[in-house]
Amino acid sequence: MSLLEWVLQIALLGLLGAAIPFAVRLERSLREIRRDRAAMDGSAQGLSEAARMAEAAMVRLRASAELAGRQVAERTAAAEPLRDDLRYLVERAETLADRLEGLVRAGRPLAAEAPRVAEAPLQSQAERDLMRALALGAAKAGR
Repeated sequence: MSLLEWVLQIALLGLLGAAIPFAVRLERSLREIRRDRAAMDGSAQGLSEAARMAEAAMVRLRASAELAGRQVAERTAAAEPLRDDLRYLVERAETLADRLEGLVRAGRPLAAEAPRVAEAPLQSQAERDLMRALALGAAKAGR
């Protein structure tokens, strides 16, 4: 071998010796990347499982909400006729209450004159029955 070959081989050996630490560092980095990749794959599988579970929960929740909505709609539909009946009854009751109030106001002056009417001789059996009923009503109301 010639001197040039020896120099080239020694230079090559030096370069190979210098490359070994870089190769070791590269191998460690690749090992860490593989380990991180396995952890990331596990995390991705966990994430996809969690996403599937969340999607299934949303489907169940949506179904429950639709069922509750239908039940509320049915109950509302059943309650509407009752609401209308109650509204009608309240309107009638208000009308009757107004009429009764008017009759009471009109009857107050007559009630003040009632003792004088009682002193007057009664004309008919109907008037006597009416006075007896009024007296009985007043006695029951006084209890």
